[in-house]
Amino acid sequence: MSRKPRNVPKFRNEAEERRFWETHDSTGLVDWSKAERVRLPNLKPSTTSISLRLPVTLLERIKIAANKRDVPYQSLIKTWLAERTEKADR
Repeated sequence: MSRKPRNVPKFRNEAEERRFWETHDSTGLVDWSKAERVRLPNLKPSTTSISLRLPVTLLERIKIAANKRDVPYQSLIKTWLAERTEKADR
């Protein structure tokens, strides 16, 4: 026998909602038996800008490698970092 879920509170903004869900269990608030699987093909992960100081020679080598692959050097750095962290997680 399933109980009627309690109402989810109204939130003033996304940050408030995020804080709420980080500290609350959804079990009593959402009727998961009615949940539907969805695909979000255009959803992009959140990003943040960082400042990274590299030796000039290293940056030049990265730019040369990126040029050989015909990709922006920032994209190549992101790809290499993602591959390296994935490898480190194994």
